[in-house]
Amino acid sequence: MVIPQRVYLDHAATSPLRPEAKAAMEEGFAIWANPSSPHAEGRRARAALEDARERIKAALGLGQGDKNYELIFTSGASEALWIALNRAKAKRRIVSAVEHDAVFRAAPDAEVFTGDEPFDAATLLAVQHVNSETGTINPVAQMAGPLAEADALLLSDCAQSAGKLALPEADMIVVGAHKFGGPIGVGALLVRDFNLLEPVGGHERGYRQGTENLPGAMGMAAALEAGAWASTAEQRAAFAARVAGQRLIIGEQVDYIYALTHPTMSAQALLIRLDAMGFAVSAGSACSSGTLKKSRVLDAFGVPDDVAARTIRVSLGWSTTPEDLGRFSEAWASLC
Repeated sequence: MVIPQRVYLDHAATSPLRPEAKAAMEEGFAIWANPSSPHAEGRRARAALEDARERIKAALGLGQGDKNYELIFTSGASEALWIALNRAKAKRRIVSAVEHDAVFRAAPDAEVFTGDEPFDAATLLAVQHVNSETGTINPVAQMAGPLAEADALLLSDCAQSAGKLALPEADMIVVGAHKFGGPIGVGALLVRDFNLLEPVGGHERGYRQGTENLPGAMGMAAALEAGAWASTAEQRAAFAARVAGQRLIIGEQVDYIYALTHPTMSAQALLIRLDAMGFAVSAGSACSSGTLKKSRVLDAFGVPDDVAARTIRVSLGWSTTPEDLGRFSEAWASLC
């Protein structure tokens, strides 16, 4: 029996490392010195780190004019969220109900956004750009103006949109490299002005402690610059049309994250069946999909319990091919 090659469709959890990123990391490993050391080796590492910083800002469209952000390298999006939520110069923290679990872990006492809150200069509002479980694009851009008028701060988790969509206006933006084909273990917090944060000393201009991950930063820059997808927008649109009957549509959707609901089969049964058929998918965010609890995000979006229990997540990425999309469509149809 010929076993078909597996199809990876869990890019919202982690995307495979791009060849360009791997090559850049290998170059970075050869520059082994600490970027904070004053000697020639350290200065060489510092130059490579600063080059990666500027390249990442440019690739994200946040490196020029009124969009010339400061960039703090972190160990990933979760740490970037923690820094933003705990070091921002704001006394009041409000978060949307559909944020990633990392937001609630970083700010367990934050208020949950209802839409009726008054904002002032002591307020920080966290609203993600693209939801990792449903692919919903949240109206971050529409909230920027009113918040700016009130001198309040806007934090947007862009882990699922960086490298794929134009990023929204926000005072602070969070990205993680492994969501777009960069290495695991590196991310960034981008801020309009360092004065928005309380410094802690140490590295990264005093806003993050610990030696910088130079190979990771170089791999992150290379992954963002690589750009192209194996599938086209038209091919992803055709895939969306094929699964439209089972897709949860919640507001405006991206073309690379799908919440698919089966008519009768549970999410856990679907994961087992699809894994046996050669497909890697999930039942929600990677931080919570190992449990049998109902997704907090689907609950916040108002998805009925019985529907949520039959919903899986299919997420595409840079390496997803038209053949992958076709094979999954056939497999999904056979189960429905």
